[in-house]
Amino acid sequence: MDVVALLPRLLLLRFPVGQAYLWRDGDEWTLIDAGPAGSGAAIAEAVTALGSDPRAVRRIVLTHFHEDHVGGAGEFAALSGAEVLAHRLDAPFVRGELPGPEPLFEDWERPLHEQAAKLLPTGDFARPGEVTELAGGEVLDVGGGAHVVHVPGHTHGSTALHLPEHGVLFTGDTVAASPVDGSVIPGVFNLDRDGVLAACGRLAELGPDMACFGHGDPVTAQASRALRKAARG
Repeated sequence: MDVVALLPRLLLLRFPVGQAYLWRDGDEWTLIDAGPAGSGAAIAEAVTALGSDPRAVRRIVLTHFHEDHVGGAGEFAALSGAEVLAHRLDAPFVRGELPGPEPLFEDWERPLHEQAAKLLPTGDFARPGEVTELAGGEVLDVGGGAHVVHVPGHTHGSTALHLPEHGVLFTGDTVAASPVDGSVIPGVFNLDRDGVLAACGRLAELGPDMACFGHGDPVTAQASRALRKAARG
């Protein structure tokens, strides 16, 4: 796992597939997504290397249920005692009560998905004991007020987290940066591509300066402009 400082209070955690983020408020941390299965210990080591106890991570906000984002959540929650939060429509899949719906792949997406799957651990993984369910519209005690934005499309319960005081937006997989040229694109492996395009437009309207994606390098300036372009598909 690579750790990349984006802002004095914001770190990117990069895994073989996907990435997560750590946000600091004083002595407390918030983890946005948790990487694939087996990532919990690596996240705890990273927090320790930053001079904090893993128990200083008070919450894990999951943007959606896919395994490259929630696989490490149960493990890290057990190590840290962090509260796990997810949208109510994705929470049953996070808890492992039901299998999540498969994406509606476009033909060109299938080889990309197969390639990514080879880099992920096989089998099930430790699930969080409890999940606090979100509906969208909540304001969390993070970064001066983090707004939970429900953006269905990638999954039915996909959420973004917006910190307006800092101009930072965590998009999950609703938006991504292309591995080819770094351009900002709508997310792939979706349940509803039209919903994703609409969500890109809604996120652009929030006017963020920085957009942090589930895959690919963040946009660190004028992110709303890039999101508007992504909304056009």
